[in-house]
Amino acid sequence: MFQTFDVTARPEQGPPRLALLRAELEAEGLDGFLVPRADAHQGEYVSDHDARLAWLSGFTGSAGFCAALRDVAGVFIDGRYRTQVKAQVAAAFTPVPWPEIQLADWLVEQLPQGGRVGYDPWLHTVAEIERSSAALDGTGIEMVRSDNLVDRIWSDQPPVPMQPVKPHPIEFAGETAASKCARLAADLRKAGHRAAAITLPDSIMWLLNIRGSDIPRNPVAHGFALLHDDGRVELFMAAAKLKDLGDHLGEAVTVAEPDAFLVRLAELEGPVRLDKSTAPQRLADVLGARAAYGAEPCALPKARKNAAEIKGAAEAHLRDGAAMVDLLCWLDAQAPGSVSEIDVVTRLEDCRRRDNALRDISFDTIAGTGPNGAIMHYRVSEETDSRLEAGQMLVLDSGGQYLDGTTDITRTIGIGAVGDEECAAFTRVLQGMIAMSRLRWPQGLAGQHIEAIGRQPLWLAGQDFNHGLGHGVGAYLSVHEGPQRLSRISDVPLEPGMILSNEPGYYREGAFGIRIENLIVVEPAPALPGGDSERAMLRWRTLTFAPIDRRLIVTEMLSTDERAWIDAYHAEVAEKIGPRVGDTTRDWLRAATAPL
Repeated sequence: MFQTFDVTARPEQGPPRLALLRAELEAEGLDGFLVPRADAHQGEYVSDHDARLAWLSGFTGSAGFCAALRDVAGVFIDGRYRTQVKAQVAAAFTPVPWPEIQLADWLVEQLPQGGRVGYDPWLHTVAEIERSSAALDGTGIEMVRSDNLVDRIWSDQPPVPMQPVKPHPIEFAGETAASKCARLAADLRKAGHRAAAITLPDSIMWLLNIRGSDIPRNPVAHGFALLHDDGRVELFMAAAKLKDLGDHLGEAVTVAEPDAFLVRLAELEGPVRLDKSTAPQRLADVLGARAAYGAEPCALPKARKNAAEIKGAAEAHLRDGAAMVDLLCWLDAQAPGSVSEIDVVTRLEDCRRRDNALRDISFDTIAGTGPNGAIMHYRVSEETDSRLEAGQMLVLDSGGQYLDGTTDITRTIGIGAVGDEECAAFTRVLQGMIAMSRLRWPQGLAGQHIEAIGRQPLWLAGQDFNHGLGHGVGAYLSVHEGPQRLSRISDVPLEPGMILSNEPGYYREGAFGIRIENLIVVEPAPALPGGDSERAMLRWRTLTFAPIDRRLIVTEMLSTDERAWIDAYHAEVAEKIGPRVGDTTRDWLRAATAPL
């Protein structure tokens, strides 16, 4: 069981904690210190032990950092968190729109006479430090390696997580760990690399067919690994976590404690591959000239799901869809004002937990009604819990971690009669989701080449949203998986087997939010009837099946093809999910999926 700690600073706690940090700056002769939302493994999610940004500032978003100087503390947040940060941080912290404003530019403005800014080299990637150092060249501002100053002042810092690791069955993995290691080792030999250092938790889990629970909602364990060019693996993970594995790891995997990782790294003959975008700067410091930079070896192979992983994901989505339909049927029977956001979250988790294959939810459920729905990554609390009132829309974003797959679904639900303006915006969001779902595209294109397809209906109305159109999703792994993305900054070509989300949205601060999300998998597109395609084409296959609220759709805004898509999708929802729910829910589902 997880032991959870209250690691988030309340607004009134932020200033005294910031004062303690500034005392450390004075003692170290530093003019600032960087506090990222990161740990030594450089995954997206951090344990309570590593939640330094939340502890210091109160900001709990999944991305961002604080640059704490002696007289100003900037909290750098992207477009997803512009509303959230205002409610979470005290006036002693200044929200900074990022990446519109880059760290180097902000530091130059705040430290015009130059200065020394400290950072923990475990918590920043090689690429981050290279980028900032290059941008600061000639400014008089120096980036300085430092001990972690937050750890010094965090007197009740939670312990390092020590949750057990379990084997991931081959029926769901679809390939043995030995086969994966041999396959990736061949790539290292081809590149002339003797070994590769791996720090990302989900990469280690995928490579060795194991799963952990060091991070709530994510089946990963913290550790480090060295993959050698002959297929051997050195795993640096606490022995206490591995007691349940038996002989699962096999003779080609040796195990040592995490403290031995840097010692072993220093002993290796090069070249040793590091991925600049994921490897902590500390590793580059140890390797020096023996570092060879290249792609993290597990990233793309993990993203290209095999047949067993895709089959598992499809099955998990059907069971998850039944849980979602049970929730939607129940919610539709509740009178406006009679239930709250917490009621919805609790009920939905209960619906999911009826499935014995469920291991956890895949992230903390987002259930935001009215103005709370405009906070993209809203997390309901006792203080913010709101009742679902007539005329509002509820944004419900949730998912499950099942042994055979990871799910992530968002539906926006109308409570009573919803206004015309909200329905028009909802329909534009739906049109964007349909446009991406129907897309065929030439092989070789990346997310940045096609992402605009899902935004065009909103753009035509002068509207947009401040998050990517979609993220990669793991196979009973992290619900956010790289490197594949539907994003204007993603240059990773989309390939068959990659699972991504398709989630356009629209958010009006202080009023309402809208998001519709299905998971989709890339597959080869067959030739069209009577066609003679000159290029290999790809398409999406939808994995998520749950009704979209027909009451919010302005049918007159839809084209004939769009109406045909939603009717066909709803017919498939009824066919696939209907047999999995009870009579009352099936009757509700039949009405909810009726043709427009």
